[in-house]
Amino acid sequence: MEGQSFLKRTVHTTAKILKRFLLIALLLGLGLLAFLYWGVYERGVMAGKVLRITEKGVLFKTFEGKLNLESFGALKGASPIAETFDFSVTSNQTEVIQQLQEVALSGERVNLHFVKRYVRFPWRGDTKYFIEKVEREQAP
Repeated sequence: MEGQSFLKRTVHTTAKILKRFLLIALLLGLGLLAFLYWGVYERGVMAGKVLRITEKGVLFKTFEGKLNLESFGALKGASPIAETFDFSVTSNQTEVIQQLQEVALSGERVNLHFVKRYVRFPWRGDTKYFIEKVEREQAP
């Protein structure tokens, strides 16, 4: 009888430890996922001309764009090297999307304020770079 009681206590204690371990692992996993989803790795500004802003996707509709940085090579007087910056815009930022569409059509130079996330999720966009604000450059 005492052997069965010891076995019951051991199984109960082991089950209790396993449940705690699984709960802690789940909480740590959720914390890591939240950090990767909402965490910001980098903040910055890119300047150039918006080449395109499009809505794309079959299952997840995302807004994607391309900015021409118009950087110059080492040779003075040479034509600009086509360097671009790909970015995404979350679909709830309708004002930013509208501004990007306007400047893409007008061809004016803009400053795009962005955040870079740690991980790319398919329902958010094709890149880790997300535009938060469009700043139009003032004409001299």
